[in-house]
Amino acid sequence: MSASLLIGAIYVICAAIVAMLPIRRQFWPAGIMLLAAPLLLGFIGYQHGWIWFFLGMAAFMSMFRNPLQFLWRVARGERPELPK
Repeated sequence: MSASLLIGAIYVICAAIVAMLPIRRQFWPAGIMLLAAPLLLGFIGYQHGWIWFFLGMAAFMSMFRNPLQFLWRVARGERPELPK
């Protein structure tokens, strides 16, 4: 197994652990994972081809759809509320 896929498997396990945390405790770990995912997917795409990068990005955007929508709204100048 390549290094990128091994790191990807560890990332998936960490994501499952973060998903089990209460919502107020997910903010910082999920934020760090949100920033790390495109880098990891770029590494996977570099080692295994562009199709795996795009499939991984589709899964990433599905998993982080709410934070990405929040960041999109902030970028457009809206003031969305954070969950309590």
